[in-house]
Amino acid sequence: MATTLTWLGASAFRIVTASGARIYLDPWLENSDCPATERVPARVDMIILSHGHFDHVGQTLELWERFRPVVVAPQDVRRWLEKRGLERDDRLGPDMGGTIAVGEATISLTDARHSGGSPDGSYAGAPCGFVLRLPDTPSLYFSGDTCAFGDMQLIGRVHRPDIAILPIGGHYTMDPEGAALALELLGVKRCIPCHYRYGVDPPPPRAVLPGKPSHLRALVPADIEVIPVAPGETILLAG
Repeated sequence: MATTLTWLGASAFRIVTASGARIYLDPWLENSDCPATERVPARVDMIILSHGHFDHVGQTLELWERFRPVVVAPQDVRRWLEKRGLERDDRLGPDMGGTIAVGEATISLTDARHSGGSPDGSYAGAPCGFVLRLPDTPSLYFSGDTCAFGDMQLIGRVHRPDIAILPIGGHYTMDPEGAALALELLGVKRCIPCHYRYGVDPPPPRAVLPGKPSHLRALVPADIEVIPVAPGETILLAG
């Protein structure tokens, strides 16, 4: 069985590993692009968060109450969640530069350039990205919400990810032009775009997210594969 990845709209993804474990990334499952059949998971074994904004923390606390998954989050986001009922576990709250191993997953937190916040508006620490490694699976760089920044070159040099999951919508994050530069800095040849649809219906008046995968495709060299995934679509993460 191969590892699969399903886009659930916004920056939410589900990974099912070759062993059958279900890992959710930034599980905002109430976004308007998340299929109705995906909004109430059958099982959650792990959640990995990039930062504290509502559209990334999403339903983490509700999912923890129901399934008791492992929740890996930047240290300050873990503290925010723990104050609201999540069981304290200092092992699961690394910070930028930290790497932890949980079960079959190895997670390394990286820098990101974005604002810090939480669903209630309080500060929840600096945003992060992360590199996720799983057995027999291409390594994933999940940038979280960010602009392109020069130290992405260091992320590429240190972690050598195989696939980059990047936001391309613009306005709140980098746009396709920024994502094209990010791929150049990272040295990554495969990209899964996200965070380019509104996520709420009707969209808020100021949520201008014009970026599209086709825009990114037109900006990168022919040897870079842009992999657009429709909401609810599942793809194989092959080497």
